[in-house]
Amino acid sequence: MGPADLHEVLSGLPEPVNDPRLLVGSGTFDDAGVFKLTEDLALVQSVDFFTPIVDDPFDFGRIAAANALSDLYAMGADPLTALAVCAFPKGTLPLEVLRATLAGGLDTLAREGVVPLGGHTVKGPEFTYGLAVTGTVHPAQVLSNAGGRPGDLLFLTKPLGTGLITTALKRGTAREEDVRAAVASMVATNRAAARVCREVGVHALTDITGYGLLGHALELALASGVALEILAGERLPMLPGAREAAASGALPGGLIANREWAARRLSWHGVDPVLIDVLCDPQTSGGLLAAVAAADAEVFVHACSAAGVEGWPVGRLLEGEPGSGRVVSGL
Repeated sequence: MGPADLHEVLSGLPEPVNDPRLLVGSGTFDDAGVFKLTEDLALVQSVDFFTPIVDDPFDFGRIAAANALSDLYAMGADPLTALAVCAFPKGTLPLEVLRATLAGGLDTLAREGVVPLGGHTVKGPEFTYGLAVTGTVHPAQVLSNAGGRPGDLLFLTKPLGTGLITTALKRGTAREEDVRAAVASMVATNRAAARVCREVGVHALTDITGYGLLGHALELALASGVALEILAGERLPMLPGAREAAASGALPGGLIANREWAARRLSWHGVDPVLIDVLCDPQTSGGLLAAVAAADAEVFVHACSAAGVEGWPVGRLLEGEPGSGRVVSGL
């Protein structure tokens, strides 16, 4: 669901019960909820599921699991358990597709040391799969999207373009090597990047998924009470083939909704419209977006390199109206 529709729906709901144990709820549109159990232990929970975005069901399962776990990593949490959620069109697809998808999810969970507890399946008109995930974190070490400060630099840990590439795949126009690169990015988890963020002590953290970089950066800025500036230029981190897919018009529907949402809150003048599309591209299992104190920026980049992950500068936080800002030609 696009950000405009979701905000409209949620705005009509009653306020949740005020419980002092709720450390992070839905109010900041964060990546997961955080509930305090004891003085030194908090529960972190999230759920995410979607329809297949690649042809190989095993890869789809691996991607869906990595995508769900990313919500916990973005909160600074250690994932512990997972429950599968699935709707399957029996009679339309062979059961082997479901079996391979579940096997892919289990493969990612095993690599991350997460225990599968089971799950729930229903029959439905369209194949949908994902995970409800649970982890823990020390209450004083929660990383949320609400801690950014003016002057912080924004760093991204994965290149953009998964939605564009997978849309081109559905249209039959994607190059095989570009699809392989996108799949490799999506099956990689954010565990190492999250560890770097915890060690460096970033001020705010979120992962880039369905609302694209601009949408999630805006949510971070709004929750942090600051404005932002995003840099769009030739050094913007993109997957191979992403720019070509955007230029050809292979735009996922979510991208258009994201662009309309961002245009109400951000200004961009003289910026390549293709790069705006890349910045609004809905990501699956995207990277982390970290707000890092300027004084820690060099340390953060070096720590990313040592951990085998990227740390691309993509903008900064500014004084100004919360949840507003600009996109400028840079990088």
